[in-house]
Amino acid sequence: MYLFILQVVHTSISGLSLRAKGAKQEMGKVLVTGASGFLVGRLCHRLLAEGHAVCAFVRRSSDLSSLPLSHPALELAYGDVTDLPSLVDALQGCDALFHAAALVEPWLPDPSRFFTVNVGGLQNVLRAFQETKTLKKIIYTSSFFALGPTDGYIADEKQIHQGQTFCTEYEKSKAVADKIALQAAADGTPIVLLYPGVIYGSGKLTAGNVIARILIERFNWRLPGYIGDGNDRESLCHVEDVVSGHVAAMHKGQLGERYLLTGENVSLNQVFDKAAAITKTSKPYIHIPLGIIEIYGFISVFFSRITGKLPLISYPTVRVLRHQWAYSCDKAKEELRYSPRNLNEGLSEMLLGLKASGMIRY
Repeated sequence: MYLFILQVVHTSISGLSLRAKGAKQEMGKVLVTGASGFLVGRLCHRLLAEGHAVCAFVRRSSDLSSLPLSHPALELAYGDVTDLPSLVDALQGCDALFHAAALVEPWLPDPSRFFTVNVGGLQNVLRAFQETKTLKKIIYTSSFFALGPTDGYIADEKQIHQGQTFCTEYEKSKAVADKIALQAAADGTPIVLLYPGVIYGSGKLTAGNVIARILIERFNWRLPGYIGDGNDRESLCHVEDVVSGHVAAMHKGQLGERYLLTGENVSLNQVFDKAAAITKTSKPYIHIPLGIIEIYGFISVFFSRITGKLPLISYPTVRVLRHQWAYSCDKAKEELRYSPRNLNEGLSEMLLGLKASGMIRY
């Protein structure tokens, strides 16, 4: 009898220890916001492949080409993160929520939209959770911008944005939303916070896939040289690795914790050099000063206000390039088994995809 009691106690303690370390949690139906986007479309594919029932939360005007609409385990829920009732309805019967919907642009003619979607959307997600109380876990996709620049050093999850100056309204909105998410975690909401770096890869050419868009300009000779002097430093991560990090966060991410899903810290000039080496083409011969690109950005914004078409490069983009955004993903590697591929491998995949689609030639 004594041995039996000891065994039961040992088993209970072991179970608690595993849960404390983020043991794999089984999830049933999963709601995914922003499901039509570059990253989240891939996430839906991965979740379905793992056997999850997926509810894709999309607007009626969304381009759904990245979603496997014929998959029997995929259902669509129409709504908007700015519309609380539609979120509450979509959450019914769901065990987990990936909140990845966001407005990702360096500039918009109406900057208030960043706060409406990126801050208001998160607040609505938290309100919907309070109304339903059915979720085991919320996985919130933030951004490296929410942590702030890292000029001269490499940051980790302990960094908090200083909140004094911002390069873009997008950065400001994500920093504000980050504080809301952290407070929700402190109040007991079952939330895990993820911070991807600059995501790249073949697929949709959205504002979130800026590396692909820049290389298209480069290989079509619309961008004749390096951007700046190479002092910028960004943490690049392949879209499929970030997807893997999201799935791991659902199973193993500890509640209230922050995880950077980043990769190699490089400048855009290094990206150009690596792309030239992979494609066996020549490197750029000139460096375009950031001052000139900033002037071009102001001109682009001026014409954007007339045409309604958002520019590839705007003056806030140049503000971002005047800083470094270098981060370590060691915590995600240890706790989530996050394993980002090297940049050569990732760029090779992306460049082959762009070539196959006819967007670049080399």
